[in-house]
Amino acid sequence: MNQITKRSIDALGYNFITPEYLPEGKDEYYLRNIQNRTGIQYRGLSAWEIEVLVRNRNTSDDWNKILVSDAFNPELVKNCKFFGLVRIGKLEPYYLEYHNLRMPVGLYNSTIISCDFGDNVVVDSVNYLSHYIIGREVILVNINELSTTNAAKFGNGVIKEGEPESVRIWMEICNENGGRKVIPFTGMLPGDAWLWSRYRTDEAMLEKFKEFTQSEYGVKRGYYGKIGDRTIIKNTSIIKDAWIGTDAYIKGANKLKNITVSSSAEAPSQIGEGCEMVNGIMGLGCRAFYGVKAVRFIMASNSQLKYGARLINSYLGNNSTISCCEVLNSLIFPSHEQHHNNSFLCAATVMGQSNMAAGATIGSNHNSRSPDGELVAGRGFWPGLCVSLKHNSKFACFNILAKGDYPAELNIPVPFALIANDVTNDKLIVMPAYWFMYNLYAIARNEWKYQDRDARTEKIQQIEFASLAPDTISEIMKVLPLLERFTGKAFLKSRYPGKEFTDREAEKAGYKLLTRKDPVIESLEISAEGFENSDRKVVLIKVQQSYDIFKRLVHYYATRELINCMERYGITSFAGLKKQLPAKKRLNKWLNVGGQLITEVAVDSLRKDIKTGKIKNWDDVHNFYKAQAEAYSEQKLEHAYGCLLDLGGLTPSGFTKEIFKDLLQEVMDTRQWLTDGIYESRAKDYSNPFRTMMYASEAEMEEVVGKLEDNSFINLQKKELESFKKQVRKISKEL
Repeated sequence: MNQITKRSIDALGYNFITPEYLPEGKDEYYLRNIQNRTGIQYRGLSAWEIEVLVRNRNTSDDWNKILVSDAFNPELVKNCKFFGLVRIGKLEPYYLEYHNLRMPVGLYNSTIISCDFGDNVVVDSVNYLSHYIIGREVILVNINELSTTNAAKFGNGVIKEGEPESVRIWMEICNENGGRKVIPFTGMLPGDAWLWSRYRTDEAMLEKFKEFTQSEYGVKRGYYGKIGDRTIIKNTSIIKDAWIGTDAYIKGANKLKNITVSSSAEAPSQIGEGCEMVNGIMGLGCRAFYGVKAVRFIMASNSQLKYGARLINSYLGNNSTISCCEVLNSLIFPSHEQHHNNSFLCAATVMGQSNMAAGATIGSNHNSRSPDGELVAGRGFWPGLCVSLKHNSKFACFNILAKGDYPAELNIPVPFALIANDVTNDKLIVMPAYWFMYNLYAIARNEWKYQDRDARTEKIQQIEFASLAPDTISEIMKVLPLLERFTGKAFLKSRYPGKEFTDREAEKAGYKLLTRKDPVIESLEISAEGFENSDRKVVLIKVQQSYDIFKRLVHYYATRELINCMERYGITSFAGLKKQLPAKKRLNKWLNVGGQLITEVAVDSLRKDIKTGKIKNWDDVHNFYKAQAEAYSEQKLEHAYGCLLDLGGLTPSGFTKEIFKDLLQEVMDTRQWLTDGIYESRAKDYSNPFRTMMYASEAEMEEVVGKLEDNSFINLQKKELESFKKQVRKISKEL
């Protein structure tokens, strides 16, 4: 039986904070008065104003509880029921217009309970409006329910006075069984979510994170919902316990409950038709349209949900778009794209610059006895059409998977690799350095595109978009010995069948073969170990080419950082450069902390400072990100120099001017090769007969897809190439 409580009509609109939760000496409006920052001076109604209000079919339980500004016009309030303390700002005979919706200023046909209104608002046909502070020039039209409860949390995972721990909202990211759950809060950055989800054995730090979140929002009951200036809400069913920023636009939503919608004039947020969003937080500049369902979620700034997308128990990073798809229990770093109705992403940590193709199913727990599997993918993760992956799986950066149902768990440590499931021959094929051999245009353009689309108004975390960065170069440095080992094993096995060799012996043999580019490599079937949880072969192809490319990329990355160092400090001599470089080789491990690359040493220091109390709140954590962003250039230089020395088997004293001059020439050649590859990989689209067959003539094709010579991105790359060459030649002359 539904428990319906009957109370005196005189109590409606009062006792929002019940006596047991009211601080001594405070009334039920003390928090409301703090929240209301309009600066409007209110007064009581005159007898004439009450007469006009009554004539216009308005009612109030107590006209003395209706307070207004000096510019209040009672003729603009009609057919409203008022309960409790209601404060109304300026009402003037204007109409407000937004997207062809034109509505007269004033309060009409609504039930209003204990609310504050800014100047020149439009409130029309709001059937139930309770406990909100509403800014100026807000438009509220055709809303069934707009209410706030006294324990409202606005999507933040806090508990209020008198509430049990069991009511706290947790967000179960990365794992379906809740083993990596985090508490959502307004302003939560991808790095915050990653730190909280990763270090699960560090109970002291996890408890500090919980304290940070709880203390950020407090335990007091009685906060009112807020609707910021110039926000428009129309034709919406239910909005409950919502905190909505300025300049937001909400139309046709079904239900918004326990939610924060961050919005500003510079980065307005929008929610459209059919959306149902519960227990969540939208960042600045976010959009949700057309039947979106989101529950226990965070949308970081400038992210989008569209066309029936489902986002549940998940964190969606900045500048990301999910359309039509279903995403559950996932942590997604910035710049993620997923656009197809049959894409499914579950229990995954996807580290940014990722793209999910149609039919991709990322995360099946059917090979486990419990739904506790996970998938971790480095930057640039790209599962192709109809890819199906099993938990647990792990991928290095910029892995692309060809169409296929992958039958077993994968652990691919090779960056920039193409992975293919060869069903006919029952083997897994991995091509390292695929992108640099066959699709340079795509990887270069994506790097530029993600940078260009970074619309964050406040860039607390410095997101790395470059394909060659400390994380990918570190992966290359780790995979080079693997390529040597696997090549050496294949060779030794073919020469000495039945004989066993150590990994070190295999690496030495492989190093010799790959360094001298021995033609025998082409005749070997080079197999990898530990890449797939199965007994079938994992075959590496184009090993010689990828090995050479990887070494070339390390040189390019390192030399580029040395050049940046010279530019940064105005260095014009090799002696000056050596003075700026570290005296000892250092190769720190790097972590992708929500899209920002940070050394493991720095993260360990952060964790220690959190536990000792040196870092006291989330603002301090965010200041750590800013400090790391400022130190990034120098840390990257140190890493690049260390990789350069390590690859060449050099000590710092062995790095000479002659070596540096050779590197400068090589880096120009590499940049030319990269630019040529960008052009050539795009030019293939203009000569492929299965693309050109769609057009009656070359002129028609160019009209539809544009001329290759007019491609703005390619032309930009050519200009940057010439600028880079001039810079390098200038340095060479100065040396």
